Amino acid sequence: MNRQRHRARRSATPFEEPSGAESASRRRWRAMRAKYAVATRAPEADGDFESRWATVRGLRIHYRASADDPSGEVPVVLVHGLAVSHRYLMPIAAHLAPRYPVRAVDLPGFGLSEAPGAVLDVPALADWLAEWMRATGNAPAVLIANSFGTQIAVDLAYRHPDLVQSLVLVGPTMDPRARSMTRQALRWLRGIPHEDPLQLPILLRDLADAGLVRAVRTLRLALRDRVEDKLPGVRAPALVTRGEHEAVTSQAWAEEVARLLPRGELAVVPSSPHDAVYTAAAQLAEIALPFLERTAAGRTGS
Repeated sequence: MNRQRHRARRSATPFEEPSGAESASRRRWRAMRAKYAVATRAPEADGDFESRWATVRGLRIHYRASADDPSGEVPVVLVHGLAVSHRYLMPIAAHLAPRYPVRAVDLPGFGLSEAPGAVLDVPALADWLAEWMRATGNAPAVLIANSFGTQIAVDLAYRHPDLVQSLVLVGPTMDPRARSMTRQALRWLRGIPHEDPLQLPILLRDLADAGLVRAVRTLRLALRDRVEDKLPGVRAPALVTRGEHEAVTSQAWAEEVARLLPRGELAVVPSSPHDAVYTAAAQLAEIALPFLERTAAGRTGS
């Protein structure tokens, strides 16, 4: 395991318009509103991203795709967490799109994708993702996943290694020391004050799309998933990140994940909560992009 503690510099993001005439709080509010706008635009196109659909096992699966893909680059597939969707992934997508083709997919039953009849466990969701990648030509790919999405990404890399070029696991779950609904809820609640407040209406909208029953049952299945048993079998290079101010993924668990991965690296995202893909997208991109430069090679998806 290669442990790295990155201290990313704070720089202008695609959502900021620095101006000496504006106060810091006003610029921050402007950036928050811009992030919210890009996160909630689908299914409308916005010049940078567009909504696309693919039929997988008879279901219409939605994904948000960068409209102007750099040629000759491996696609980056973003995998969302529990009871959410592509929406909160769009800030990190905006940082990556100038360099890579980006695809933020709604897993079946979440976001704008159609729902299967049953609630799917981790292997079933990974198989759906694998079929979607093949059907849309987005394989092999780099997978960047957050929270529960990291369990799906690991399962896919473990059982479908030909589809995965490399992995970025942002705030991986499930920590065996907190493998209960109560402990997970308490950890999540402790991290809320550090999240972008405009993320809350996005998460509520995602929860409404998924439905409370699907969300709770998916969490129960996620808690049963022994991701720690799969990590040693992942052959792709992997970057594990943990937010400096997050509670869901402990430092001890992040270190354990990176240690168990044969080609694992560890980085701390400064000033970041659990959902670094939204709240600290600039800092996360600054850490992830050099890793992608070293581990991604070669082809454009669709």
